[in-house]
Amino acid sequence: MPDRSFLNWPFLEERHREHAGRLETWCRENLPVDHSDIDAACRALVAGLGEAGWLMPTAVDPENPRPLDVRTLCITRETLARHDGLADFAFAMQGLGTGAISLFGTGEQRQWLAKTRAGKAISAFALSEPRSGSDVANMEMTATRDGGGYVLSGEKTWISNGGIADLYCVFARTGEAPGAKGISAFLVPADTPGLSIAERLEVIAPHPLARLSFDKVRVPASAMIGGPGEGFRIAMSVLDVFRSTVGAAALGFARRALDETVARVASRELFGAPLFDMQMVQGHVADMALDVDAAALLIYRAAWTKDSGAARVTREAAMAKLHATDRAQAVIDKAVQLHGGDGVRKGHIVESLYREIRALRIYEGASDVQKVVIARQTMGAGL
Repeated sequence: MPDRSFLNWPFLEERHREHAGRLETWCRENLPVDHSDIDAACRALVAGLGEAGWLMPTAVDPENPRPLDVRTLCITRETLARHDGLADFAFAMQGLGTGAISLFGTGEQRQWLAKTRAGKAISAFALSEPRSGSDVANMEMTATRDGGGYVLSGEKTWISNGGIADLYCVFARTGEAPGAKGISAFLVPADTPGLSIAERLEVIAPHPLARLSFDKVRVPASAMIGGPGEGFRIAMSVLDVFRSTVGAAALGFARRALDETVARVASRELFGAPLFDMQMVQGHVADMALDVDAAALLIYRAAWTKDSGAARVTREAAMAKLHATDRAQAVIDKAVQLHGGDGVRKGHIVESLYREIRALRIYEGASDVQKVVIARQTMGAGL
């Protein structure tokens, strides 16, 4: 039985505890799903999550827009990740893909949110390029003004939901100024002429990923999200909300690894006694429990701070994402070690966790980049 004591921390309210309890019940009844066809599994997960109402927190209500509840997003990702990494992925990308529309979209653009929140449309966030990942200001894709609209040309890569998405939030250089100040954001439906899937990308923990090609993709001026040159600010604002949730997903993986390890060392015998009787094993379990709780504290502090009205939580979110993902990697590695041969057997839960966790230390800002962010924020605050 997973530890639920964190739900009583002062960062959370009764509505969060109720949400966690209902979601836990749903997860036990519906997860994990069959991963043999990743595209089909993700489509089914989005539809199932939407039908059950779990996608509602991923975007604002277009009829009654209110700020996104980051604590609910974190609790949902943590719970889903503990049961099925692909379910967490499906949920998270609905939020990230529509984040710019939730935060900066027009009333017309926000009509898409009724579909994504219901699981009837799949969204994607198209920021990374072959030569600009963490260095967003180095973006090369262009959006050139042409009459009453824009023409998008270039490539995006490592795009989650690439190939199955119905709409993409695309960032391109419009040239109002050099570097980050010359980027804008656009809402691009997947069936727009000139937009194609150049390559499907396979990774160690299978998810739908793709490289996208934009060959003179024409969109109306109304497709721009926010104003010209505001794309970098929009992208960073979206990541400011969702970066803590990456840590929450890592926390879910780590909790599952700890739960599996506790069960393993209690039941497995070594030299005629439970494995847990070895002091070295007790030390590993203690380290794992400490890493889990420390990560949870940073995650829910960042989420609470954002929900309390902070304009930006760049430092708090970076700390949460960095620590939670790095320590989850360590927790899961210990779980693999304590499971022995079973820990590296394909199909075993800790083996799948070992593959799932690695990408979280890279996407939405690699660990090394988070250190730069934290250092600059700390120096800028005069701490």
